[in-house]
Amino acid sequence: MQSGFRAGHGCTSATLKALNDILTAIDKKHYCAAVFIDLAKAFDSVTHHILIGRLDSLGFSNDCLAWFTNYFSDRVQCVKSEGLLSGPLAVSMGVPQGSILGPTLFSVYINDVALAAVESLIHLYTDDTILYTSGPSLDSVLTTLQASFNAIQLSFCGLQLLLNTSQTKCMLFNRSMPAPARLSNITTLDGSFLENVDNYKYLGVWLDCKLSFQTHIKHCQSKVKSRIGFLFRNKASFTHAAKHTLVKLTILPNLDFGDVIYKIASNTLLNKLDAVYHSAIRFVTKAPYTTHHCDLYALVGWPTLHTRRQTHWLHVIYKTLLGKVPPYVSSLVTIASPTCSTRSSRYISLVTPKTNSFFGRLSFQFSAANGWNELQKSLKLETLISLTLPHLFILLLCTPLFLFLLCTFLPLQIYHSSVLLAILYLLCHHGLFLPLPPLSHLICSNCI
Repeated sequence: MQSGFRAGHGCTSATLKALNDILTAIDKKHYCAAVFIDLAKAFDSVTHHILIGRLDSLGFSNDCLAWFTNYFSDRVQCVKSEGLLSGPLAVSMGVPQGSILGPTLFSVYINDVALAAVESLIHLYTDDTILYTSGPSLDSVLTTLQASFNAIQLSFCGLQLLLNTSQTKCMLFNRSMPAPARLSNITTLDGSFLENVDNYKYLGVWLDCKLSFQTHIKHCQSKVKSRIGFLFRNKASFTHAAKHTLVKLTILPNLDFGDVIYKIASNTLLNKLDAVYHSAIRFVTKAPYTTHHCDLYALVGWPTLHTRRQTHWLHVIYKTLLGKVPPYVSSLVTIASPTCSTRSSRYISLVTPKTNSFFGRLSFQFSAANGWNELQKSLKLETLISLTLPHLFILLLCTPLFLFLLCTFLPLQIYHSSVLLAILYLLCHHGLFLPLPPLSHLICSNCI
């Protein structure tokens, strides 16, 4: 599976799929091991005649192949340093860096590597590759992983791609299974041992062998604290509007990135992110340190981090229902087919898979179905309304007035689209993110 530079695909979808597979294996009391593969100068190592052969095998016409051959031909590069320009050097390998076609051509070049991992699962994100497998026996898992890794390396050799051994790591996910006293090493074809690690940064998210996300949250907290410190030291230079914009552009993206992945972390760890989030709000509002966090949310008109995570999570589920996510994610959820006609059978519900433990309930396939079905107890969305008004659904979830609408209008059985659009008009007219002090406790998970 290739997720790099494809519409609808992304780091989040790729990581969600791998994490779901790993948690499902742990739920079955299986061992799960992974190799995170790194290539040395991958884009610069593309051999042109092999790439042309790949394009030919995909059915490109002779005219297209001639065009691409000309596209790669007669390219030169030079270096400029301190005003001095080196002589031109012919470029005989690689795809043009910074070009629109470059990432797509590299994906075409490397995609067939996945076919070599017959007995293991593999996911590619351009040149970032994770190879993983699971089973009830640790020895069989490592044997299978080694065989698949050998096959992958042979494929890389055929493409003249070089493995970066020092950055290729192996990890055993042992959240529920006892860790072995000594873990056998996965080796490369030349006999080098891969390093066994407890943490690895995969597509921007730090994964750890316990799947606690402690390392990721620690790095995120450190980065945000550093930026907030800089902002506080220079606060006299910023207007209120500038502060508001700076936090939205430099702080919130760091807290939001991957939040649907690390949301399964413990409340103790997530509370550490709440603390830096509160500091960012104090920077904007000039509120003293003793101000309660509920009052901070009311002052700035922002929801809690918990609400932001839940909004993003429901957004992912909703896009899954709309088919706006990769097939490897949408295949993890199944819309329930009612066995008989009842009043509740009109509403969209998802099949909740059976799980054996707490770890299974953390997987995407379970938590997505469970989260959606819980939301449907209040929303009661029907198929036509939910699939023809996607932006309305998302906007309602993104406003602090959402819970107020649930409490006020749902008991009146108001589901008609024209009425909902009228409500949306009122929200837009008065501002989607208006603070609601009398109901601010409703949007604070710590005060429910």
